[in-house]
Amino acid sequence: MVELKNLLKEFTRLHDQFINDWNEAMFSGNTTSVEKMTDDYYVAFFKGTHDKPLIFSREEAVTGMRQSVRHFSGTNKKFENRVIRLRNSENAVVFYEQLIVRNEEVLARLFTIENWQLTNGKWMIVRETEEAIT
Repeated sequence: MVELKNLLKEFTRLHDQFINDWNEAMFSGNTTSVEKMTDDYYVAFFKGTHDKPLIFSREEAVTGMRQSVRHFSGTNKKFENRVIRLRNSENAVVFYEQLIVRNEEVLARLFTIENWQLTNGKWMIVRETEEAIT
């Protein structure tokens, strides 16, 4: 139990850095530090309440992420109401409300679930679910 508690603290620090890296990417336009996805990563994106999700591969997601960062250049990405849970010593799930804000105006709001896995000593995102809230 103590080992998982320490691992949770370590993972939380890693995810805190991930958040900082995101804000740097939103400022600089360089997404390299947030491209922490496995080769078989995918994201399911829900746009409306009755729509089926759009599924994007790692390559498609990285391309879309880069376009989004260029589009929202100079904004802040906020990670609100974040909850981190460890499934076990090699898998973590992070839940949060993601806001993209410019001058206190919310431009986008998404509910996000990230599934992380410890692979070869490195935490990577294996899949993600995003749902537009606004």
